[in-house]
Amino acid sequence: MITGYREMPCAIAIDEPARIAALRRYGILDTPAEGAFDKVTDLVRTLFDVPISAVSLIDTERQWFKSITGLDISETARSMAFCDHAIRQDEPLVITDAQADPRFCDNPLVTGEPGIRSYAGVQLRTPDGHNLGSLCAIDTRPRTFSPEQMEVLKGLAPIVVEQMELRLLAERDHLSGALTRRAFIAELDKRIALFTRHRRPAALVLLDIDHFKQINDRYGHPAGDRVIEAVAALCKGLSRPSDAFGRIGGEEFGLLLPEAQEADALAVANRIRSAIERFEITNNPPLHVTASFGVATIGAGRMSSEAWLSAADAALYQAKRAGRNRAILAPIEAVRAA
Repeated sequence: MITGYREMPCAIAIDEPARIAALRRYGILDTPAEGAFDKVTDLVRTLFDVPISAVSLIDTERQWFKSITGLDISETARSMAFCDHAIRQDEPLVITDAQADPRFCDNPLVTGEPGIRSYAGVQLRTPDGHNLGSLCAIDTRPRTFSPEQMEVLKGLAPIVVEQMELRLLAERDHLSGALTRRAFIAELDKRIALFTRHRRPAALVLLDIDHFKQINDRYGHPAGDRVIEAVAALCKGLSRPSDAFGRIGGEEFGLLLPEAQEADALAVANRIRSAIERFEITNNPPLHVTASFGVATIGAGRMSSEAWLSAADAALYQAKRAGRNRAILAPIEAVRAA
């Protein structure tokens, strides 16, 4: 039987570095709202007759909401998060009256807006056993949650994790192993948000394989696929773990370089360009290809991923027009104006 706060389940040991690493692998933090998650929180809100429901994920210092209905916020401090208590136990966390619970009675979310009084949260547990957050129902009045309701919540939480798993699978291009265009743009959006909040630098490198259509026409599409695989492998091998590598479309790829300034990004582009030029791709006969590069750093003020891509793309096509097999840096003014 699921009970309220007076019978507190025993805490479990958490390997916090491993838990955070698991959370990072999903690449879900700071991504836009998605219907699959919003449908779950809408359903919880209806079935539980509560004003607020959320898919909450616990980062190192914050609670971030992949989906939240009934409350217009995207994150809170971790110290305020009911969910942070939920991930530290195996059983669902049920609070029938937060004002009467010593853990929460002084919480700003209880004493101020939105005035939380009752809470039911089920852990979002990964297949390898890490509690990343919770699916929760929140009310502004004291109340109990029936065993039947809690069974529903316990059944919906794994569906949220499944959506996270499916989202992860859908983010990878099957041929190159790179992020899909959609997933790569989500990474750009996250870096733009980080730049807006903390002014952290970043650079975008776009590369396009030169004369790729001629390779397909002359040697066939299987040879073209081998070229895509080889170029992608080279790029990933020359990237840092913190970088994001994506296939933008066809023979065009993107490399996102966090904390990189102009000179660093241009050096990375030329290092990859030189490696591609020297590499012999297995085929009959063996193939050699080159690639052209456009580089754009994040500009001042608010930007969009489309504008950032546009600036790097303009530099890329300038490299094509200048004779290919070279890297061109977009002026910062172009990034701001794009």
